[in-house]
Amino acid sequence: MKQGIHPTYYPEARVVCACGNTWTTGSTRKEIRVEVCSKCHPFFSGEQTRIIDIEGQVDRFRKRLEARQAYVAEQRARAEAKVSPLRPIAELEIGARPTEALAKAGITTVGQFLERLSQGEEAVLALEGFGRKALIDIKKKLRALGYSLPQAAEMPVE
Repeated sequence: MKQGIHPTYYPEARVVCACGNTWTTGSTRKEIRVEVCSKCHPFFSGEQTRIIDIEGQVDRFRKRLEARQAYVAEQRARAEAKVSPLRPIAELEIGARPTEALAKAGITTVGQFLERLSQGEEAVLALEGFGRKALIDIKKKLRALGYSLPQAAEMPVE
């Protein structure tokens, strides 16, 4: 071993726990302070129900858990609102003319449009100012948003 490069070794180093327990061991420090020892740790002392909360770890964990639950609930609400039948037709951004034609016919929500579409494409195309291109565009938009179209809407009109 080289001389002068190693730290001083203390064979009788004193260890002090926060609970008041002390013992000696060998270390490079004269005194060591710890927060938990085998006398006060719940695993070794048999008090499994007691939770050790050092510097608010449990509180921080609970805050993170609550934040995560709030985030998941918000995401679920967004997903449900995304395919809600009460969603206004204007939010689909299909254009001013088809939106006005649907509004004139009394169709203002996606649910009302899907109900009319369930009668067949002819029922929607019969609306004044609503044409084939607008129908194709709104069907594409609804599929992209996750709506399921009625079976009658999937049949091509000849």
